[in-house]
Amino acid sequence: MGATVSTAVGPAQIGMSLQPSWQGQTVLDVRPLGTLRFDSHHGPIRLRLSLDGIHADVAQQLLESPRWAETLPDLIEADLQAGLRELIIRAAVCAVAGGFLAGLIVFRAWRRALWTSLGSLLAVGLVTAVSAATFNPRSIAEPRYTGLLTGVPSLIGSAESIVTRFSEYRNQLAKLVTNVSQLYHAGTTLPVYSPDPNTLRVLHVSDIHLNPLAWNTIRSLKEQFKINLVVDTGDIADHGTKAENRFVEEIGKLGVPYVYVRGNHDSMGTQRAVAEQKNAVVLDGGVKTVEGLRIYGVGDPRFTPDKSVDVNSDASMLTQLGRAHAQRLTSDTTGRKPSSSKSSRGKAAPTPGATPAADKAAGKAVADLVAVHDPTIGRAFNGAVPLVLAGHVHQRSTEMMSSGTRLIIQGSTGAAGLRGLEHDEPTPIQASVLYFDRTTHRLQAWDDVTLGGLGEQWVQIQRHLEAAPGRTILPEPVPTPSPTGGATATVTPTRR
Repeated sequence: MGATVSTAVGPAQIGMSLQPSWQGQTVLDVRPLGTLRFDSHHGPIRLRLSLDGIHADVAQQLLESPRWAETLPDLIEADLQAGLRELIIRAAVCAVAGGFLAGLIVFRAWRRALWTSLGSLLAVGLVTAVSAATFNPRSIAEPRYTGLLTGVPSLIGSAESIVTRFSEYRNQLAKLVTNVSQLYHAGTTLPVYSPDPNTLRVLHVSDIHLNPLAWNTIRSLKEQFKINLVVDTGDIADHGTKAENRFVEEIGKLGVPYVYVRGNHDSMGTQRAVAEQKNAVVLDGGVKTVEGLRIYGVGDPRFTPDKSVDVNSDASMLTQLGRAHAQRLTSDTTGRKPSSSKSSRGKAAPTPGATPAADKAAGKAVADLVAVHDPTIGRAFNGAVPLVLAGHVHQRSTEMMSSGTRLIIQGSTGAAGLRGLEHDEPTPIQASVLYFDRTTHRLQAWDDVTLGGLGEQWVQIQRHLEAAPGRTILPEPVPTPSPTGGATATVTPTRR
């Protein structure tokens, strides 16, 4: 009851409170813009911050100061620390006093009441210790946004600046606070962030299943996040019929390259319809360079809507297919150059770089990422590339495989089509914005975007940072005959 304070933080009046919660977290409530959630700790208590108001006079002084961008971060930090200290002290005092009063009422003896107050103090100390032990300073770089604050990732900037250029991030944070002040005070809008020229932004979508809402989502994300290219990991159609081919014409209206691999609900006719779009890049067992990224794609071997044909969906078959493509990708010694790239205008251009054999000899992966539909096929590329994108299962997840290859499985950007209504809760619309370094072509971070399904009005964005973007990819050991023809030796090349 006493764990609540109101304190001035820069130009804002911030309410702070501690609430019981098994998930921990720190929640910043900026009404009516939305909330930011940080996995700051895992103790049994949540820190909630709310923007209660803006001090117009302080905001005006800051705006008029020529050094506001330098002084505001330090001011905010000092005010937050002071407010947290007051909050913790007040919570501890109220807990001890409450324990004493509860003991006095229950036991009607002041000595026993002293023991209950001591128990309350120990409980406060235990909660504080657990929260401090599980404190995660990286959480500030991986917030979850709701409401209008979903535009914050594009306001803050590239993921690299959050970690490697923290001073710039602090300045952006200061600008964000000032802009919120102006929004409350004068009703102005937040400025659009200018993307880092060394960041390539890729939108990963999958399993659209003929849902027209997916195109609205894709167009909105393309504009908001300044997307350079889209990667679609299949099931754009539902039955693969000729009548569905008009649905893919929206691809040609996006104005950015659209890389596509066939899903098990897409027919060869669907694939040809996508290929006819001027900005489409269809991959089915080949490498193409798009916006500087070397992408290898594998179409799904199955076509499940045709019930008259027996479809082999055995996991071992899919794994074997994936391994065959992975071996083809990493062991091509024919000297053949990869397929030519296709620009956003549909013109072919020579693929920069060496042949697959030369890339392998230089210790580099032949492709920067692989796009497949089924994650079972994708896992077979373990050790072949740094990143594999997949879909199919309508549930978003990611895993770091043993070699250092990351597999990102996208949910359904089309909310699973009509299948999304088969459950008690509608399937959400999901997509991800991937941030690549234009020089190294390595993934730096990604934003998972989730929108409520049919009949729901909510949106959430979760930012993730790649812990080791430049990690070495270690392919699975390759057995080779020994010089004596007896036992085998193991050769394990490395890739950067």
